[in-house]
Amino acid sequence: MTDNKLVATTRTKFGKGAARTIRREHKIPAVMYGHGTEPVHITLPGHETMMALKVANVLLTIEIDGKDQLALAKDIQRHPIRPIIEHIDLVVVRKGEKVHVGVPIHVVGEAAIETVVSLENNTVELAVEATHIPERLEVSVAGLKAGTRIHAGDLVLPQGAELVTEADILVVNITQAITAEELEAELAADVAANLPEEAIVAAEAEAAEVQAAEAEAPAVDADKDDKGDKA
Repeated sequence: MTDNKLVATTRTKFGKGAARTIRREHKIPAVMYGHGTEPVHITLPGHETMMALKVANVLLTIEIDGKDQLALAKDIQRHPIRPIIEHIDLVVVRKGEKVHVGVPIHVVGEAAIETVVSLENNTVELAVEATHIPERLEVSVAGLKAGTRIHAGDLVLPQGAELVTEADILVVNITQAITAEELEAELAADVAANLPEEAIVAAEAEAAEVQAAEAEAPAVDADKDDKGDKA
């Protein structure tokens, strides 16, 4: 936990102007609440906080006036363009208590040849101890064949963790890879389905004219040959 310790200072000025002033100093405005306590408005060090939050569900130790408090980032507001954090909501947690967190799914291994592995849900919600939150859950697809479906209830969870997400939620789906011919046919069908009816009618009429012209061509050639023979 010491690696993720952040020294914060309390703040008494609020509003957009105060927040802009904090961010100009390369710091981050935040609020910490939970367990029935009054919200505490604080300022966090910018760089250290951004580095700590690179890890999903990281447990933070927030030091305020010399006292440590465990907390999780509940909501992180990021700037839409610039790589900065504008505000953080922190929820207070305690050792031994379980919290609900969304844990990322990470697929490992290679499925059978000519298959496609689709990650249908990239996170599942778990109830875990605040001090034992996993960074991710690994799902092995090594050697699995087309038609294999892995649901949330099939996942191997860390000791003490409980699945909150419904067990029948599909997480990983392995299907047969499509051939080049099938892909071309699908694309053609999609194009045809999206064409306006007038364009389809015009295309069919044009095709009919081409077929009619091709059918008449041999007869014209034959007439020419007969005339040539008579001459």
